[in-house]
This record gives sequence, structure tokens and C-alpha cells, in this order.
Amino acid sequence: MIARIWRGVTLDSNSDKYLDYLTRTGVRDCRATSGNRGVWVLRKVADGRAEFLFISLWESFDAIRKFAGPEIEKAVYYPEDKKFLLGLDANVAHYEVMVGSGEPS
Repeated sequence: MIARIWRGVTLDSNSDKYLDYLTRTGVRDCRATSGNRGVWVLRKVADGRAEFLFISLWESFDAIRKFAGPEIEKAVYYPEDKKFLLGLDANVAHYEVMVGSGEPS
């Protein structure tokens, strides 16, 4: 299994709205893609900012390509992301999941 990890930062005042937007876009699209094994969205609020860590789990790199396209290292953004995010990281990270607990079946 492969974990695809993306990080984004919003103002704390926009964090609930962004979470709703993220759920309706990236989370929904990941879950709807064949080969997706689950999605986790983590949030940390500090100093007036909210950092989001988006972790999607995939059965293979081919499955990730179905979601992200051929350049899987590039982040996938949606039209209103620029409205919320303080910056747009160009890339994501991929890790092999070596040990896990509670993964979706």
C-alpha cells in the first residue's frame, strides 16, 4: 500500500470552510477513485494558522495515477484552493506503508 501525503496551510479563520471544501473535492474524488484504500485529513491549529495534512492510501502507483494523472509527484489542486491556501506546494510525498493498524478493508 502507498500513502500519498500533501500539506496545506490556511488562516485559522478559514479552516472550517476549507475543511468543508476539501471534503467536497479532494476527499470525495480520492474515495471515488478505484484503488483508493482510504483518506485521512489531519488539522493542527497554531498561531492563527491551520495546517492540513491530507493522507490518502492507495493499492498501487497505478491507482494513484487514476486520481493524479501521469505526474503523480505533482499536487492536485481545485479551483477554489487559491482562495483558502496561503501557498500552493507543487509536490506531494509518497511512502510505502510498512505497518498499519485500522486500515480500511
